[in-house]
Amino acid sequence: MRNPATIRQHRSRRLGPAPFKKFGTRPGLSAMLNSPLVDTSSLPPIRARSAEEGACRISWLDLLFPAALMLICFFSGIGAIGLTGPDEPRYAAIARAMARTGDWVTPRLNGQPWFEKPALYYWIAGAAFQIFGDGEFAMRLPSVLAAVLATLAASWAALRAYGLDAARLTLLLLPVSVGLIGFSHSASGDMLFAALLTAAAAVAAEMLQQKRTGTLSRISFGFLLGAAVLAKGPAAVLLAGGSVLLWALTSRRFAAAFQFFHPVCLAAFAATAVPWYALCAARNPDFIRVFFFEHNIQRYLTPMFQHPQPLWFFGPVLLLGVFPWTVLAIPLILDAWKAFQSGRWRDSPTLFFACWVLAPLLFFSFSESKLPGYILPAVPPLALILAATLARRLVSPGSSPGIWIGLCALSFPLLAFFAGAWLKRLPAESGLAVPDAWTLPLAVAAAGGLACAALAWTRRYRAAITGVTLVIATLVVVAAQSALPKLDPYLSSRPAAHATAAEIRSTDSLAALGIDHSLQYGLEYYLDRPVPDWTGGTSGLTWVWTIPAGVDDLQRVGFRCTVVRKFSRHAWLVQIDPSTSP
Repeated sequence: MRNPATIRQHRSRRLGPAPFKKFGTRPGLSAMLNSPLVDTSSLPPIRARSAEEGACRISWLDLLFPAALMLICFFSGIGAIGLTGPDEPRYAAIARAMARTGDWVTPRLNGQPWFEKPALYYWIAGAAFQIFGDGEFAMRLPSVLAAVLATLAASWAALRAYGLDAARLTLLLLPVSVGLIGFSHSASGDMLFAALLTAAAAVAAEMLQQKRTGTLSRISFGFLLGAAVLAKGPAAVLLAGGSVLLWALTSRRFAAAFQFFHPVCLAAFAATAVPWYALCAARNPDFIRVFFFEHNIQRYLTPMFQHPQPLWFFGPVLLLGVFPWTVLAIPLILDAWKAFQSGRWRDSPTLFFACWVLAPLLFFSFSESKLPGYILPAVPPLALILAATLARRLVSPGSSPGIWIGLCALSFPLLAFFAGAWLKRLPAESGLAVPDAWTLPLAVAAAGGLACAALAWTRRYRAAITGVTLVIATLVVVAAQSALPKLDPYLSSRPAAHATAAEIRSTDSLAALGIDHSLQYGLEYYLDRPVPDWTGGTSGLTWVWTIPAGVDDLQRVGFRCTVVRKFSRHAWLVQIDPSTSP
């Protein structure tokens, strides 16, 4: 007669996983290692639960709520604000030009080759332009899809390395992380780069969890790393290689690291990455010099692009990237110290994923050029190991998970309390620079955080974690519906371009004088015409986007100017009378 416990276990596997609140307690491979019957020398380099979770069946209900979170957090507000900064309109214009001309090899801005970034973002955005037409949705869609890929890849890695509970938590933690929300709304290659490196790390971990690596895994790793090189350049090889090297040094598994140089991996990588670089170099003699030396080597070694930051810059940025789960870094450090003292850390999957966090952090910290997007590849693996830490504490007696979940929830009242400091940085003309404009959203955030903290401290962990994700999702919707449209005239060129199109004719000359390059590039994208710098001469009716000081300069040299539109203190549309040319 079969044991009742065996029958219950057989039924649970046949019917699907246990509900979310019943965090798994099945012994993993780590428990087997304590048995004297196990030959540890025959185990794979990383101790994980991949063998146990290999045939795991995940219920659709487990995916429905995370799918709704991704839909809200990644898609909400995708077009609520126009393309911002100097990069978004430039990349979007290059992608649009590729789709229009059919030249998918040479990136061009205003008809001239532009070799700042590789072509993967341009290809996907150009294809989206052909399907959905011009606009922010098509240009930001690659980043949205990449954020989804990063979430799914990290969750799959968590499932294979830590089990079903960690995978469920990763599906909840990542979509509401500030880093993924912010960069999923950016028309750039940063999110693509981070997602492809995350997927490569997931496949690499899978390879190290098996005694024998399959051909499909090798092809997948080579393809994903090659695609990451197409997304942002040779930094992908440096980050992936640095992560694996750091793991090999700390785990003393040098032989295992060499499997990533298998001929199948190298062939898949070369077949993915090399063709575009070879074609672009063949068609453009300056490509190697401009792309590799100026935009990669000199960007890293010199501050030529004017992005200097202190050595510690990326530490706070990384912690902000995983907000509101930043507090979970404390139990992660405590657990890591315990694992170090016990001597059982070298074959831990946490060590491997931590190396994919530390390698980008160390590499970019020594760069002379620093932008927040550089550290984005470290956000998904950090969120993964934070989720694994939380899952482990939820099933460990006496680990007090409610304290850490409650502290995460209390970050919302603290955020509301200190809101005045960052509200002052918003444009005063928008009406959002005063606390009164944010009273209701901040009150909702504070009340939601306190409610979630109360749930956590009464041991309703599932409800508390879900509540924190709902608070973030609510704030994203409020920002997309209320705040971003009001900030649009001050952060993007879209309203200014619409006003320009309503005032001038296509034959009128248009120039820029003293305005920020972000506004100038944005005008060029939305007006679909070059907006050159003012040179001082006029032939026919001339319009100039300038600043108040620029108007004074024009009048001082003898031009009669009429201010037609004032969009902000830094953007005035001026009409110049050609008869007054000095």
